[in-house]
Amino acid sequence: MQQAPERTRAGRRHVGADALAALVALLLVGCAAAVGWWLRRAGVPIHAGAAPLFATWGPHLGPGTPLALLVAALAVGYGPRLAVRLRWPTLLVAGYVTAVAWILSLALVDGVRVGLTTRLTLDAEYLAEVPGVTDAPAMVREFAGRILDFQPDSWATHVSGHPPGALLVFVWLDRGGLAGGGWAALFCVAVGAATAVAVPVTVRALGDERAARAALPFVVLFPGAVWWGASADAIFAGVTATGVALLAVAARSARGQPFGVLVALAAGLLLGFGVFLSYGLVLVAPLAGAVLLVSRRIWPAVALLLAVAAVVVGFVEAGFWWYDGYRLVVERYYQGIARERPYAYWVWANLAALVLATGPACAPALRRAVRALRVPGRTGPARVRAVAARLSTAPVALALAASLAIVLADLSGMSKAEVERIWLPFAVWLPAAAALLPSDHRRGWLALQAVTALAVNHLVWTVW
Repeated sequence: MQQAPERTRAGRRHVGADALAALVALLLVGCAAAVGWWLRRAGVPIHAGAAPLFATWGPHLGPGTPLALLVAALAVGYGPRLAVRLRWPTLLVAGYVTAVAWILSLALVDGVRVGLTTRLTLDAEYLAEVPGVTDAPAMVREFAGRILDFQPDSWATHVSGHPPGALLVFVWLDRGGLAGGGWAALFCVAVGAATAVAVPVTVRALGDERAARAALPFVVLFPGAVWWGASADAIFAGVTATGVALLAVAARSARGQPFGVLVALAAGLLLGFGVFLSYGLVLVAPLAGAVLLVSRRIWPAVALLLAVAAVVVGFVEAGFWWYDGYRLVVERYYQGIARERPYAYWVWANLAALVLATGPACAPALRRAVRALRVPGRTGPARVRAVAARLSTAPVALALAASLAIVLADLSGMSKAEVERIWLPFAVWLPAAAALLPSDHRRGWLALQAVTALAVNHLVWTVW
């Protein structure tokens, strides 16, 4: 009879620890903002007007404001309940449609023109280079020679900072009749919203449908959607998340089954192409590893690697070697403002930007994922086996794998500011751990996620 009160007290302690984790995350944001303001006043070139975000202060409303409020209210009010009750295919369709509405409404807070149609047409963006690509194979072949700055034919900032795959996507859109900033923005929205399907599909394929259903509303109302309305990073996230989801689906199949092999090959093609969308997407590897760890299937890795190798060989044959491009990008990176941005500030302020992109709820969710690895009273081999067993749960493994990717990206020094969009392909996996939060508290945490996105989008003008 005494066990129930003890469980209640333990539950209260965990809830208190969850609230403390969220508070610490928000305090980190406040600290980064205060230090960033002081550094700017002191003349330190941090190059971020609303640090830790790469944005400028400017409270505003827009045509998307009523729609964003409506989507948030409906998703918070009905999302958790529908996530439990709807049939799985219906739930995925509803999640995708809601994610599209959420992304579009947030983008439209800045207006149709600023928020969507012209954002990808600026001089630093991909569409500025599309008209000059009259021969795509020649572009790929000559791509590396135009990466460095201060030469007559240097690529635009975003084009030079990524492999040729990113520019190819927008060239293909243009050649396919979807020319201009409006179509490009809508393509970003459509592909970015695929994460709302890919993340829960991955969790379910790894054997935990209950966790997948619990996490889906958090992926749908992902605060990082603020930067997905017209950003190529939405494409990067959607492509790689779909690749990881396909790998998880393949891992459910029996070894050698044709369907599983084909799906694993498709996963490899997407993840391989992802590496040629953005150099940093090599860090999706921990997420693929987490899928194999949880599924306890190694055979999909063979098909996956074969498909990745095929993509790499294809680009090599076309005249672009990934490592050469990366080496030149590092040099180009330090030809610009990254040379002046202080690593000592951004190495921790980046994490504050991440809090705003993932929302405060991810702090307690991640706390619970880390705590799940605690196995008191066990040592030696028994402890290793216990930790491995805990790691074999999808919400824990995926959230920790994403965290590892983020830490590696942060320490690399190649992500000084702007990570609220750059890290989105990894950050979108952190909401998978929301399934670890108590079910009766999820709606409150989900509301806080929506408030975070709405506050960011209405208080600052984001650049991307």
